Amino acid sequence: MAAQKIVGGGQKQKRLCVAVSCVLNLGILFFFKYFNFTVLFFNRIMEAARVQVCFPTVDVLLPVGISFYTFQAIGYTIDVYRGEIYAEKNFARYALFVSFFPQLVAGPIERSKNLLRQLAVPAKLKFENFREGLLLMLWGYFLKVVLADRIALFVDTIYGDNWTNYSGCYFAVATVLFAVQIYCDFSGYSVIAMGAAKMLGIDLMVNFDAPYLSASVSEFWRKWHISLSSWFRDYLYIPLGGNRRGRLRKYVNLMITFGVSGMWHGAAWTYMIWGLINGAYQVLGDLLKPLRRFAIRILGLNEQSLGHRIFRTAATFALISISWIFFRAESLHKALVILKSMFTVYNPWILIDGALYKCGLARKDFQLMLVCIGILLFADILKYKKIVIRDVIAKQDWWCQALIVSLSALAVMLVGIWGSAYDAASFIYFQF
Repeated sequence: MAAQKIVGGGQKQKRLCVAVSCVLNLGILFFFKYFNFTVLFFNRIMEAARVQVCFPTVDVLLPVGISFYTFQAIGYTIDVYRGEIYAEKNFARYALFVSFFPQLVAGPIERSKNLLRQLAVPAKLKFENFREGLLLMLWGYFLKVVLADRIALFVDTIYGDNWTNYSGCYFAVATVLFAVQIYCDFSGYSVIAMGAAKMLGIDLMVNFDAPYLSASVSEFWRKWHISLSSWFRDYLYIPLGGNRRGRLRKYVNLMITFGVSGMWHGAAWTYMIWGLINGAYQVLGDLLKPLRRFAIRILGLNEQSLGHRIFRTAATFALISISWIFFRAESLHKALVILKSMFTVYNPWILIDGALYKCGLARKDFQLMLVCIGILLFADILKYKKIVIRDVIAKQDWWCQALIVSLSALAVMLVGIWGSAYDAASFIYFQF
């Protein structure tokens, strides 16, 4: 309704409609995700000030995927205001755009310019779309049930209730593996959603582009959860002024954007700190850029060399992995203790004495996990080099395609984490 009022209205009416739409959508999101967090925080402040006030919390069930479709609806209204998309008059089509089932509960956060326009034109069922969609879904299931759920058994053991029994390299290994787990879990869902939509003749945006091969934190955030990163860029960072109002304002805008991004993930200080850490990485990276270039020039280093690229990629991965500690830990205290232990406790022998095989994964499962991580790395390197495996498969004879699909499906079913021996692991981003 807000979009309909925007069309043909004056500038004042347009801004009012956008404001009302944003307030209503964000208000609903605030109530379900942040109301109790705000009340508890206010009660603690009152208690510290010795004021006898205690507001009650509300026991509500968080709707699955509310953060995703709320942002999708807000983006549509703003796009109409900017003249980038028409105001949809068919309510059923608009409802389908907001609640399109493949990407409803965990994204990607689709833009109206992409999805709404596709929904306006009836799609035809094509064998090529079905084949590509099936290949995407198989890859997504590999990432989820073979890798992410297997890694979760190890990570949950180290980061779980008995986390105080571990130290040093246990946390380092678990943190690195959590970085892989959350990538496989979230990108796995995104790829499955892309595959399901492709079968219906709909193209969803790519949400991950080999992010762990990035050579800087800023590059990482251009390739990680692309739909959310670009959403915050277009609808928060740029409206705040972006980098157009001087360096100091640019840094403030970055910190605000990443702080809000952190809180978007959940009502906890750990999420906000995770976001602020990633914002600080980019601010420091920009501030230290002249010093880095000076050092490269003095030392005679070649920025285009493979060795230099690998070093920067490894350093970026290490920084991102450290930030994931605050994302995974349930409290700030736990995150800080784990971080301190990683840098103060020296026990590298656990990497070779078999101790890691007693942390939720037996030897064969752990070794299989490492092999699958190697497959993931190889696939991401191909993606980085713009080689699309699906296109290579599509060029083969029909029997070869059928064999690849059959063997891939069989492999996922045989080595995936299935059955009553394991707890069903939902997608991590379902909680957001």
